[in-house]
Amino acid sequence: MPHGHHPAPVHDPRDRTDIDPEEVNARDNYSLQCVFRTVVPLPADSAHDLAAAMERAVRDTGVEIRGWYDVGGYRADADLMMWALSDSADKLQAGYHAIVASDLGAALEPVWSAMAAHKAAEFNTRHLPACFNGAAPRGYCAVYPFVRSWDWYYLPKARRAAILKEHGMNGVDYLDVQVSTLAAFALGDYEWTVALESDSLDRVMGVLRRQRDAEARLFVREDTPFFTGPRVELTEWTDRQPLQ
Repeated sequence: MPHGHHPAPVHDPRDRTDIDPEEVNARDNYSLQCVFRTVVPLPADSAHDLAAAMERAVRDTGVEIRGWYDVGGYRADADLMMWALSDSADKLQAGYHAIVASDLGAALEPVWSAMAAHKAAEFNTRHLPACFNGAAPRGYCAVYPFVRSWDWYYLPKARRAAILKEHGMNGVDYLDVQVSTLAAFALGDYEWTVALESDSLDRVMGVLRRQRDAEARLFVREDTPFFTGPRVELTEWTDRQPLQ
């Protein structure tokens, strides 16, 4: 597993630098990642049109599509992941329904989805998830949920703060990997969701392996499934599917 010892990256010109953490923390910020499998071949003569129509339908709900991801081959049970952001969970739910109600959606079957929200960090309120901090999408994304151990929330705050500080310092060689950790309490079966974004798949793998060395790992009860793949245009994704 490549670890590397990269210095803190210079600013990526794709990223915004004018984000005010206080403004972000003061508004609602929701995320939805939903995963589908292809269950029937797509019509060869109209697959691109169906993709364009489905994407329009999702955007018409008012959500921001952060990306479509080809997760086929990384898993045997999934082919497409969408990640969308909004100021409203209802809009994201409408975006999900727009997918399943579309003609392209008729060829898809839901596999997994996770609604989550940004909540101000307990120990550093100026720390924001990358997706709400102006970071542009990267070429690869890995998404997974996690649930803390039963005793985590009973630890003294100072102890939890120290563990999380060590966890953060443990990833100092991977500051180029964009991390979005979001709260999911009561929104599904998980407490948190994490998205790791990078233009290098090796860097995504490397940061996750490095964080296995942190004490915080001892306080995780569940951290699967994983959905990983390259960011693609939806029409590009349809070209990769069975056609008839």
